[in-house]
Amino acid sequence: MFVKQIVDESLGNSSYLVASKETGQAALIDPQRDVERYVQIAEGLGLKLTHALETHLHADFVSGLRELAERYQLVIGASSESHLAFSHLRLQEGDTIDLGELSLGVVATPGHTPEHVSFTLRETDKHTPSAIFTGGSLIVGGAARTDLLGHHLTKPLTHLLYHTIHDTLLQFPDDVIVYPTHGAGSFCNTPSSSERVTTIGNERKWNPLAQARTDQEFLNLALEGLPSYPTYFQYLRAVNQLRTRVLKGLPRLHALTPRQVQEQMEQGVFALDTRSARQFAASHIPKAYGIPLNTPLNTWAGWVIPFNAPLILIEEDPSKREQAMRQLFRIGYDEIRGFLDGEMMAWEAEGFPVARVPVMSVGELYNTRANLPALAVLDVRQDAEWRAGHLEGAIHIEGGQLDKGELALAKEQGIVVHCGHSDRSTVAISLLERRGYQNVRLLYGGFSAWEKAGYPVVGSTKS
Repeated sequence: MFVKQIVDESLGNSSYLVASKETGQAALIDPQRDVERYVQIAEGLGLKLTHALETHLHADFVSGLRELAERYQLVIGASSESHLAFSHLRLQEGDTIDLGELSLGVVATPGHTPEHVSFTLRETDKHTPSAIFTGGSLIVGGAARTDLLGHHLTKPLTHLLYHTIHDTLLQFPDDVIVYPTHGAGSFCNTPSSSERVTTIGNERKWNPLAQARTDQEFLNLALEGLPSYPTYFQYLRAVNQLRTRVLKGLPRLHALTPRQVQEQMEQGVFALDTRSARQFAASHIPKAYGIPLNTPLNTWAGWVIPFNAPLILIEEDPSKREQAMRQLFRIGYDEIRGFLDGEMMAWEAEGFPVARVPVMSVGELYNTRANLPALAVLDVRQDAEWRAGHLEGAIHIEGGQLDKGELALAKEQGIVVHCGHSDRSTVAISLLERRGYQNVRLLYGGFSAWEKAGYPVVGSTKS
């Protein structure tokens, strides 16, 4: 048997290519929307893709099922409880999918979502499986969260997950390999382990959720300290149920003149600047969203830009534009109208207005804070990062919340924005500028540079 894990680091998820070495038949589990890479991998290995399967309706990426079905005529399968609005195998507990001398068995594993299933991998002459693909029902050190479908379903789903883990998954032998979909970097993920593959035995021994002895203890552990998550999550479950638009590959983007960009922005199209924090600070289009490619772009675009809003990219490098398009298409942002030809140099040459952001080093901030008491330090990291350590006197607002409600910051006030490094600060600064804040600075290197320099930190175990 053959299993290849294909990781999307930007979303923290894994897809799996599963194949019989004897027959060359292969299946994909939890594929994302830009499916060419899976097909290329399979063809490069001499495999014939026959099936594409889904463990659950994903909230964090657009499924590749329809793309694979329509472009490559694969058989697609998903839980019968998914209620997909297009033709598919309606999978139920006990069903099997044959891949020659291997078979994938369907196991109902609700909890992360109501319709969730897992797939066991077994050689046909063996009684027990060698591996199980668990989606979000069991991941390294925990399980995927149960609060994504609303408060009214959180406790019922957590109760289902308790029974899924204890009454179903932990009944498999210790040596069964566990291949989860969600992993480090996924906002569907609750723990912070960097490992992406585990075994039933390891989870039985080390996973706190596996060690919980009662439903209530499990619920307390599963729901404790859950972080906020990107707003686009609320849309993709429905997108994946319906007839997702088939892309048939990445489209060719049109080069737009500065005047065309300005005209489209006047009509409601958003400029999305995916260049580095330094480049954005040096010059950018006023009211552009600044989200450096490695922030990662898909998470933060989906957090702060209205879902599937029309976009124009500010990025001259063709390879980086392609990466940006892939990240955006994976989360359902299809309306990319083009890119600014000539980048900011062309924009400035046409005489259009330009915004700039002063950049401060951590040394400059440390040396000037005492002389500038009115200078606010805004920490835009996640709550858990703030609790682990922060600058004394800093104001904390998660970056994803800066476009919501009133802010305890005066618009004329000087503000230094920082995150862990610099990328999320760029997002935050662009959101503040869109709200009319103009006296804003970027702390380059962020909290990590501050801490590395040995400057005082409040709440850190290192202090």
